[in-house]
Amino acid sequence: MTAPGRRSSTFTRLLRHGFTDPSAAERLLEGAELAELRADPVLLEALGATADPDLALLGLVRLLEAQPDPTARRELLDTLIAAKPLRDRLLGVLGASEALADHLARHAGDWQALVTYEPRDLHRGVEEFERGLAEATDPVSLRVAYRRCLLSIAARDVCGTIDVAETAAELADLATATLRAALALAEADAPEDAARCRLAVIAMGKCGGHELNYVSDVDVIFVGEPAEAEADETKALRAATSLASHMMRICSETTVEGSIWPVDANLRPEGRNGPLVRTLSSHVAYYQRWAKTWEFQALLKARPVAGDPGLGAEYVAALQPLVWQAADRENFVPDVQKMRRRVVENIPVAEVDRQLKLGPGGLRDVEFAVQLLQLVHGRADTSLHSGTTLDALAALAAGGYVGRADAAQLDEAYRFLRSMEHRIQLHRLRRTHLVPEDEADLRRMGRSLGMRNDPVAELLRAWKRHAAVVRRLHEKIFYRPLLDAVAQLAPGEARLSPEAARERLVALGYADPAAALRHLEALASGVTRKAAIQRTLLPVLLGWFADSADPDTGLLNFRKVSDALGTTPWYLRLLRDEGAAAENLARVLSAGRLAPDLLMRAPEAVALLGDGVAGGLRPRGRAQLEQETLAAVRRADDAVQAVTAVRGVRRRELFRTAAADIVGSYGTESQPVEADQGALVDLVGGAVSDLTAATLAGTLRAVVRDKWGDVLPTRFAIIAMGRFGGHELGYGSDADVLFVHEPRDGVDEREAGDAANKVVSEMRRLLQVPSADPPLLIDADLRPEGRSGPLVRTLKSYEAYYRRWSLGWESHALLRAEFVAGDEELGARFIELVDPLRYPAGGLGEDAVREIRRLKARMESERLPRGADPKLHAKLGPGGLSDVEWTVQLFQLRHGHEIAGLRTTRTRAALAAARDAGLVSEENTTTLDEAWVLATRVRNAVMLVRGRAGDTFPTDPRELAAVGRYLGHGSGHAGDMLDEYRRTARRARTVVEELFYA
Repeated sequence: MTAPGRRSSTFTRLLRHGFTDPSAAERLLEGAELAELRADPVLLEALGATADPDLALLGLVRLLEAQPDPTARRELLDTLIAAKPLRDRLLGVLGASEALADHLARHAGDWQALVTYEPRDLHRGVEEFERGLAEATDPVSLRVAYRRCLLSIAARDVCGTIDVAETAAELADLATATLRAALALAEADAPEDAARCRLAVIAMGKCGGHELNYVSDVDVIFVGEPAEAEADETKALRAATSLASHMMRICSETTVEGSIWPVDANLRPEGRNGPLVRTLSSHVAYYQRWAKTWEFQALLKARPVAGDPGLGAEYVAALQPLVWQAADRENFVPDVQKMRRRVVENIPVAEVDRQLKLGPGGLRDVEFAVQLLQLVHGRADTSLHSGTTLDALAALAAGGYVGRADAAQLDEAYRFLRSMEHRIQLHRLRRTHLVPEDEADLRRMGRSLGMRNDPVAELLRAWKRHAAVVRRLHEKIFYRPLLDAVAQLAPGEARLSPEAARERLVALGYADPAAALRHLEALASGVTRKAAIQRTLLPVLLGWFADSADPDTGLLNFRKVSDALGTTPWYLRLLRDEGAAAENLARVLSAGRLAPDLLMRAPEAVALLGDGVAGGLRPRGRAQLEQETLAAVRRADDAVQAVTAVRGVRRRELFRTAAADIVGSYGTESQPVEADQGALVDLVGGAVSDLTAATLAGTLRAVVRDKWGDVLPTRFAIIAMGRFGGHELGYGSDADVLFVHEPRDGVDEREAGDAANKVVSEMRRLLQVPSADPPLLIDADLRPEGRSGPLVRTLKSYEAYYRRWSLGWESHALLRAEFVAGDEELGARFIELVDPLRYPAGGLGEDAVREIRRLKARMESERLPRGADPKLHAKLGPGGLSDVEWTVQLFQLRHGHEIAGLRTTRTRAALAAARDAGLVSEENTTTLDEAWVLATRVRNAVMLVRGRAGDTFPTDPRELAAVGRYLGHGSGHAGDMLDEYRRTARRARTVVEELFYA
């Protein structure tokens, strides 16, 4: 006996052999079933070699208990000890699969299926599995026979006799034999139906590709024809449908022995809305006329497996040619772009990091990349016509369509990920692609894959490493061969032909592949360090360009920037070493004209895209901008030089703001899309308005210093109006302002007025002088008397005018008035002067309200451009900016005197204050805010894409698609974008009619 408190030698040996619960294992070994073997070192060694020794021992005890008599138990024990092949197979299965242990406990004689060990047993095929299923006479016995066959595959898999690809192929062969057996049972139950039709079962998906999982839906398509040429087609299809449905039920329904797997026919034409069985001619007609790109992609794996072999062969012969024409279809490129964006958002957040199949760096990434390249290049190369992922990958590498090193890495990663998937599913024979979180499950998986020192840590490291390889190569394999084709650095290596390179670029969205290849050759050819770095960067950059609406422009712009900065030592180092810089640059260069144009005028602004201390896309505040512009003015020799420097700061900061907006709208690998679209609008409006204020402040200082020294003869202030005053400027907005001055003591009023007018004239001139920097247009049309009135007035003149002559529209316009530059005290006095006008005590009278409504109605009818679609006009159309702003401003005019929150120049802030004061409901506030934000983003998008301001959606398809990408709509969804705008504007217009016109 073991002394109290001391562990037995058996306990210690069990720990050494990998048992995690030695006490329980010791009790099992001391049971009657294993009495004769409890000290046998061979048994302990064999158990210790399994994935889960505890599970294997428990399964063995259950199997021995299930034997019908002592003779059967003795036979099992003798064979177990004497026959190493059986011992390894049986214990290997028991240690890896709880579900198959349950099967053996129910069917105690099935262990005999693991005894045979013949050469043909190493690679069993459909015929062997058909023999194994031959005795099945009903769905229950078919399930038992299926599990018995599955047992033999699992045994050879866990013992390493067959690799993961051979395992997947055998699982597909077993599925083929099972479908044939199920169809035979269905035909036996309905011989009249069987005689009336020819039915072929076409395997799709992983079964068709000879790469099935342990537990997976078996995807099929059915094709049927009358048994006799002259027979009634309708009756034949009805009979075929009955047989197909019965066959599916035989496999899918749960019985006392469980189910086999679901048979899924949803890949058929029209999916679950279409007929289950069609004739061959009906299939062909559908694929010729209606099929989408993904349906041709699915047909890559089509393989006849059961039923009428002649009809199955006819199906493949008729449809395979259409598969290889898919890349010529009109919508192939947008379809591919949509498919290339992983649908990770459909995976629950808690599962994304555990998804082997659909997550980033998962199995789907490898499979999609291989299938896409097959569709593109299989037209001209029949060696690529394989439904098996690894075989197709090998063919792509042999043909030079994928780099050999990349293919080898993907092959290794794919095999490892599939092995993990197999082990996860084998445990309980459940369909799942999630890596378990339980440590015991991870330990069993790691040990089953040969990791024994620290199986959990080793498994997780290997998984992350292989997923990272897939994630890195998923995009690169599309583009690296393009660079090899143009660089031609390794003579003798297989590489893409020029025609194949062009085909691939077209498939990935490039409209001018010949030009794209010239750009690639210019960037990547040669043996210089610069070319070598470009060859490293370009595979990823090309993928990011292809994710945009205009890949050609992105690549062209990248070449221009690289030509301008290629000899600068920091440029390529920034892109190579700072993670965000390269992707940020790709997004900016392919998002439209404005940001690239700003960058081309001073390419060194690329540095802003980095994530180092000197970079950063967060817009700078007004105080910081004014400090920089005023410092630049002090360093300049004259006003021209000073304002040139100020405009240079403006151009750089416009680029920073545009880049931040683009990156926030597109999203990157390191920064998701900004969910709050209002935050992006506020970012742009605030940044551009602050920048305009700083530009005016610097220009004012430059003009005054150049003509008058430090002191102007009159105090001078600039008042922002319109969107400028509301901190809502867009990229293409003019600066709406009023100019106010006040003569200094002792200065003649005429002299003061002349000085003020000269300042304004010179500021406007210097800010519009043609140069590399964008002009800033100053618009003073909101001044008293409009264009007919003086450009500059004294404060007293403003006071007299507003007291005697002010019109309703001027009080309305003054709601946005805010001091921005010049004499701060004078500006404050101006604001004090106009406050009673814009926030009148007692609010507005009914006559004034009617006048405002009349002006609004007249503006809607007169100012809308001829030929414009009112429903899509972001500024003046129903539910557009004007509707929302006039509604909010009416609340300000009527209630601003008593409600402090309404005394703001900002539309969204005033709307929120109206809601808080109970003037607008929460629902109506949300409706108006969403419409205003969307309309503002449409205007910003048009400017970013076209490089010039506009209030309506572009008509050019590429420009419209680019606006859609900015607004969050994927390729091919421009119509959805327009529908969304119409819906949003229509809801807003309903609210406006209720609040403004009621």
